[in-house]
Amino acid sequence: MSDAAPRHVEALRGRVTRGVFGKGTKSEREAVFITTAEGRFVLRRKGGPAMGDEALEAYVGKDVACDGFVLDSTLLAERIAIVGGT
Repeated sequence: MSDAAPRHVEALRGRVTRGVFGKGTKSEREAVFITTAEGRFVLRRKGGPAMGDEALEAYVGKDVACDGFVLDSTLLAERIAIVGGT
């Protein structure tokens, strides 16, 4: 567990993809990610399930802007909006 505090972000832009999280570990699973200029983060919705959030499927392959909190390798999104023509 990390001692880092969550960092608030606004309009963090990136592309949403699906891939393997924790490859080769007992935590290995399929996850939805957002790749930004800052790095790659597991994307979660505030109030959504930690795994298997079907609502995130609508964003896969899209460019989005998110408001929320970054903690370690996770972006906990309070708002997700599709940007551009993707």
